[in-house]
Amino acid sequence: MTALPANETRFLAGADAVAQAIADGAVLALPPDYSLPAMEVVRALVRRRARGLRLLGVPVLGLCADLLIGAGCVAEVESSAVSLGEAGLAPRFSEAAESGAVMLNAPVSGSVITLQEGKLSIMVGGPREAFDRVKPILEDIGPTVTHVGGNLQAVSMKIATNLSLAVQMLAFCEAVLLAEKSGVARDMALDVLGRETAVEVLVNTVVASPMVRYRGPFVLSMPVEAWFNVNMMQKDLNLALEMGQRLNVPLPTTAISNEFLTAARGMGFAKRDFAVVFDVLARMAGVDTGVEK
Repeated sequence: MTALPANETRFLAGADAVAQAIADGAVLALPPDYSLPAMEVVRALVRRRARGLRLLGVPVLGLCADLLIGAGCVAEVESSAVSLGEAGLAPRFSEAAESGAVMLNAPVSGSVITLQEGKLSIMVGGPREAFDRVKPILEDIGPTVTHVGGNLQAVSMKIATNLSLAVQMLAFCEAVLLAEKSGVARDMALDVLGRETAVEVLVNTVVASPMVRYRGPFVLSMPVEAWFNVNMMQKDLNLALEMGQRLNVPLPTTAISNEFLTAARGMGFAKRDFAVVFDVLARMAGVDTGVEK
């Protein structure tokens, strides 16, 4: 059996013909289950006892991948998750990880700007020996690569990191609105005297984390395409709140920030960058920001 030559397009009739064209050891990109992947092709690969497949999640893997793993067809998996959605973790994948398969989780921390500048931070969970092998590869993606412990501990670290994004942003919005209502202009367009504005001052003080520096100006002009929208941020805060409840860690500021995201969704801002919490808070303070859904 040979792989399909580069740049060649071939139309194949039937799932078995497609499965025969996928060589053992091939890289196989699979979409998530909600994208209706070709389950018939997966069954055909299982029937022909495919081996050594390297699965690539685009961006996540689900039932199709789990079936291939359970049938012994898979050698490697690269994906942001292998999940059955509301049904939980994929069972065959979980069994493989627990029975000695080498697994690393490597979530990243950063933004559009840090990605463009090549400054992504990567936190890795899994066996130290495996981490040492892949570290040079990860350093090509981001300069800061940190081993934080065993499997899933990097995911916990990612959740802990992301909760602070919403909390910091809400505190920044409070500061801007408090200054604005006391007479300090939010931006230059509102200050005819040419004085420094509230946003300019705050992003250059000790409170300005990297996140505040790049996302703070969003209270003046929201990006057309969200960098990290309200729904995605709230997903992470809900994960943090569940984790806090399980580990008996109170997360009061996270809970409050989560309520503001719920309010943002109620106002029709679900697809906006989560910095839109400024507009939610502004409405409560009687300030018209002019933002639209």
